[in-house]
Amino acid sequence: MTNEIIRLTQTVKGAGCAAKLAPGALDKALCGLDLPVDANLLVGLAQADDAGVYKVSDDIALVQTLDFFPPMVDDPYSFGQIAAANALSDIYAMGGIPKTAMNIVAFPSKTLDISILRTIIEGGLSKMREAGVVLVGGHTVEDSELKYGLSVTGYIHPDRILTKKNLQTGDRLILTKPVGTGIISTAIKAGLAGQALTDRVILAMSTLNREAALTMEAFQVHACTDITGFGFLGHLAEMVVDSGRGVRITSANIPMYHEALEWAAMGLIPAGAYNNKNFRGSFIDFGADVTQRVQDLLFDPQTSGGLLIAVAAAEADRLVYALKAKGIDCAAIVGEVVDEPVERIIVE
Repeated sequence: MTNEIIRLTQTVKGAGCAAKLAPGALDKALCGLDLPVDANLLVGLAQADDAGVYKVSDDIALVQTLDFFPPMVDDPYSFGQIAAANALSDIYAMGGIPKTAMNIVAFPSKTLDISILRTIIEGGLSKMREAGVVLVGGHTVEDSELKYGLSVTGYIHPDRILTKKNLQTGDRLILTKPVGTGIISTAIKAGLAGQALTDRVILAMSTLNREAALTMEAFQVHACTDITGFGFLGHLAEMVVDSGRGVRITSANIPMYHEALEWAAMGLIPAGAYNNKNFRGSFIDFGADVTQRVQDLLFDPQTSGGLLIAVAAAEADRLVYALKAKGIDCAAIVGEVVDEPVERIIVE
């Protein structure tokens, strides 16, 4: 790596995973505001989800999302790929098909060569091409801290929208990527992770959730979300709150990076994990045999994580089989939706 590339993750203090406002902060900022309303807005701030959905006709609705963040890896091409995959994931989580994108860039041109930005955008374009998405524009500002991401628009049939808020009793929960990328990204920045692990995690974060989304279309899926900055339990809590149902999780079934477990035991945990635990911990009961390091991984903020899919129990095994047949080897049933305890997550 050149010295310029080595500085990439150092443009933001503590960059180790996707940077988000502390959980609940946006709710406070929006509380009491007189928001515009429209009968064609099918999913918006009133039922905050992975993306907004606006009905255009009886057969077509637009799915819109936006996400950008500072670098979590030093290689600019990989950073561009990860940021693009992360933004596209919100469309897939809603059951939609992404079609157009716009770049969002904050770039410190006084300290980094413009060739770095070109390489980041090239990485993003590689994922857009893979997703069948066209770049239609964007906006760039001068900033002391490097950030990159996309605003993405897709489409979906209004009757086929997947949201977080439709859990059904008996549903099985399937996760499609391992958790622990926040801890590993922190270890990469600290120089503790070897190249093989770094390459493996970068590949996972830059892998689109496209195949998982296409595969689940053939099954009776009731709800879906993608696992990003609020961690596995944070995003699961968003599904459970106000659902009138609870969830039981089998922690041994959750795909995890075992190296992240080791670093968690050493205390190498990003601040976002503590924020996630403070915000959602009151909804969660851990069994006595669930170790602290496993708990830490379940709150660990992820970047471009997998889909968490709630599917009818009778189809869960077949969906896992189908996902594995598409190369999603770690897909696993990690829990089930139950009537009681209401709006609680039991981790066993």
